[in-house]
Amino acid sequence: MKSLTKFMDSFGAIILAVIWIAPLLFAFWAATHSTSDAVNLNLFSPWTLDNFRVAWNGAPWLKYFMNTFTLVTVILIGQFILTTLAGFAFAQLQFPGKDYVFILVLMQLFILPEVLIVENYAMVSRLGLFDTILGVGMPYMASAFGIFLMRQAFKGVPIELHEAARIEGCGLLGILWRVYVPLAKPTYLAYALVSVSTHWNNFLWPLIVTNSPETRPLTVGLSIFGAPENGVDISVISAATLMSVAPLLIAFLIFQRQFVQAFLRAGIK
Repeated sequence: MKSLTKFMDSFGAIILAVIWIAPLLFAFWAATHSTSDAVNLNLFSPWTLDNFRVAWNGAPWLKYFMNTFTLVTVILIGQFILTTLAGFAFAQLQFPGKDYVFILVLMQLFILPEVLIVENYAMVSRLGLFDTILGVGMPYMASAFGIFLMRQAFKGVPIELHEAARIEGCGLLGILWRVYVPLAKPTYLAYALVSVSTHWNNFLWPLIVTNSPETRPLTVGLSIFGAPENGVDISVISAATLMSVAPLLIAFLIFQRQFVQAFLRAGIK
């Protein structure tokens, strides 16, 4: 019975893996073959890298990559600062109405970002941040998920370390920086993975709030590149798609062990 259960678990995992990776494999196949050979799945057709050259020359991809890297970096820095301070406050400080405020923060998890697009657009416009990297990233810096994650990580820190640092003369920010932040590094790594992958692939809000290639991220640039009015070439579009997701895939393949361990440690805490 146990062997059957183990077999079914393994079989189900393999099926899910195949379903997940099938679109990526087809994109790789289409990107390395001509359009007709890709669509007809001609297994004996010659391989080519011309689609990547055509795709690279068809749009300012280097600018899109720099915009996306800058965007996810700005968002991550803002999230680290805000979630660290808020998580520490909810975990270790006492103030009136703390539990009620924390519940209000968690309620953000039940609100879809799309619901707030109109308000966010109006706020960004009033602040003069329309069509800027900061304007794209600002609505995501206060993350309820990040605050909850940091609160849980900080609550797992022994109070004896907090008291020892206070006796040594550290203020609250000193205790936070010297005690809590170093012990929460696995949680920061796990959260960074989630944040970067989410905002690297974000599409709707950047599409609305950007108008120029100077601020346009990869997802928006790819959608414009593959628009029907520009001509649909599945091989070239697949090549552009692979170029867009390649940094995340490479980063995951290199750091997958650290990523998994970070999630495990964060879950244990």
